[in-house]
Amino acid sequence: MILILLSVVVLLLIGTTIFFVQRNKQKDAEMAEIVEMMNFEKEQLEKDYSDLALEYDTYSSTIRNDSLVQLLQNEKIKVQQLLQELRITKATNAKRIAELKKELATLRTVMAQYVHQIDSLSAANKVLRVENVEVKRKYEAANETVKQLSKEKENLTEVVTRASMLDISDFSMITLDSRNRKTSRYSKINTLQFNYTIQKNITCPPGMKTLYLRLTRPDGEVMTKNPDDVFLYENRYIAYSAKKDFEYAGETLSDVIYWKVDEILQIGTYRADFFVDGFRIGSFTFEIKK
Repeated sequence: MILILLSVVVLLLIGTTIFFVQRNKQKDAEMAEIVEMMNFEKEQLEKDYSDLALEYDTYSSTIRNDSLVQLLQNEKIKVQQLLQELRITKATNAKRIAELKKELATLRTVMAQYVHQIDSLSAANKVLRVENVEVKRKYEAANETVKQLSKEKENLTEVVTRASMLDISDFSMITLDSRNRKTSRYSKINTLQFNYTIQKNITCPPGMKTLYLRLTRPDGEVMTKNPDDVFLYENRYIAYSAKKDFEYAGETLSDVIYWKVDEILQIGTYRADFFVDGFRIGSFTFEIKK
């Protein structure tokens, strides 16, 4: 009888070991696939930057306007600097890769503006052969327009960056018992209360917004109640733990959000990430101790 029981126990241990080994293999395969996709995306972005730098070279060699050539060279230097940064940026740094994508879109817009100005100057140069006075006026106007476009582009980039992101501070986590009273006893923890403050930002468009809280356990798993609880972040859907709608009027806003504990909490360091308007506006850590 004892031998039978021992055999059953051994078989159970073997089965459990096989189950966890297979599960880890599946997770490793999924992670490898994600990393491969990130590497492909980064390689494509590097190609786009290289192509844009080549375009600047092409236009610089076909025009005779020194002022415009210098502007094109300045933009080309920006492209090369960002390309160099991209090459040393890890493909898994999703936030910086996304920022470099947005910067590429801005640079392409500037290129389109320059191409338009180049075409305008080309037409003006044809007129130059006939009417020197008229050509001179168009030449000066075109140069002034290019300078103004460059200035407007810098101002617009600064405004968009500042206006598109909020900032969160004064983060704290409080453990509550079943009666919503503070407790420091691990066995009594029933709710996690997260306090935070959204900073004043008068450039951010006011209105109703949604704050997403993403909690990550010490083992790296995201804490979520429902697999359908996802939101769009950097062109992909990721899980969130809790969300809260709020009305933002540009002023400092202090608020609180809760997580109901329905599981045995792991001991260790947790991470709380806050997202609004598609941006991560704060990332903090907190400890759960026995």
